[in-house]
Amino acid sequence: GTLALVALREGPYRFSALRRRVEGVSERMLSQTLQALERDGMVHREVLETIPPRVEYTLTELGAEVAAHLEALIQVLETNMPRVREAQAAYHRD
Repeated sequence: GTLALVALREGPYRFSALRRRVEGVSERMLSQTLQALERDGMVHREVLETIPPRVEYTLTELGAEVAAHLEALIQVLETNMPRVREAQAAYHRD
């Protein structure tokens, strides 16, 4: 869910494009995650009346707020990965 929310900060995504953006997630898991996020009011699912029909996912106001906080957390973690790796190495040495 975290990865999908942060990816959707970039703008609307169709399912297949979002799946490529969120690597390593199965189609079934992404589908279930998007349904849960839609149920929780964080993602809006829109069926576009085109031929063939298209479905796009966007963040709601709540989803955008949550995604902003998650992205900040991700940035803190990524910035501190050397410290995390050092702590892991020290843990395994002891």
